[in-house]
Amino acid sequence: MKNRELSGNSLSSSSGEFHVHIEPSKGWVLLRLRELWNYREVIYFLIWRDIKIRYKQTILGAFWAVLQPLLTMVIFSLFFGRLAGVPSDGIPYPIFSYSALVPWTFFANGLLQASNTLVNNANMVKKIYFPRLTMPIASVLAGLVDFSLAFLVLLILMLYYRIFPTSNIIWLPFFLILALFTSLGAGFWLSAMNAQFRDIRYIVPFLIQAWLFITPIAYPSSLLSEPWKTLYGLNPMAGVVEGFRWALLGTDTEPGLMTLVSTIAAVVMLVSGAYYFRRMEKTFADVI
Repeated sequence: MKNRELSGNSLSSSSGEFHVHIEPSKGWVLLRLRELWNYREVIYFLIWRDIKIRYKQTILGAFWAVLQPLLTMVIFSLFFGRLAGVPSDGIPYPIFSYSALVPWTFFANGLLQASNTLVNNANMVKKIYFPRLTMPIASVLAGLVDFSLAFLVLLILMLYYRIFPTSNIIWLPFFLILALFTSLGAGFWLSAMNAQFRDIRYIVPFLIQAWLFITPIAYPSSLLSEPWKTLYGLNPMAGVVEGFRWALLGTDTEPGLMTLVSTIAAVVMLVSGAYYFRRMEKTFADVI
């Protein structure tokens, strides 16, 4: 039996009972954001469940949230900073790379978790109705806990290197939201595709690895000249990373055309991914 969309039409019987008709959606459907808001408690539950599962029966617990970007920073500092001599815009290379790895790790982990959320929760998808968009949303939002811990370590490293945030830090929430939109948008696309084509689960890790190297994490975007630097903004994470450095470290990467292009790309990815997810939602229970 196919998974159905709630039509929103209720009929009352002579006994006073209300019945809700469940009908299949046709073609492109609305996002139904109000319905998503009505199921916000489901999102809270899924976030809390994901956080508990992530650290359950682990030796290091929440320290994994810090260890991953920290070890990557050490490797990048050794090979790119010391051996290759990659420039770092006048910032100590460990801080230069780690400040980029904090938002990147949030994005990458959110994308990885979101892409598998439908397959990993197949029993819920088949048995009960709720807006399926809540599942990738919860997977990404759960990563905010890891982000907070990694960001705290970044502040400690900045104090160690005697680097203090400038007034630009007020823009930091904007770049975090931009990373959130990018992770959600890509997660919507890949989770819906993964429900139909199981090859996607093998492609996602490679995609994330390739995306890492086309994002200015180990190197600065200042190596590019115009118009290539602006076109580079088609990668939304390029604007996020350079925005984080500008907001926290005061680098000469203030928001410009590249950030504008990154913002537009992130919004387009989010909206198109949400609509594609909703279009394919009626088939999830059949193919998952």
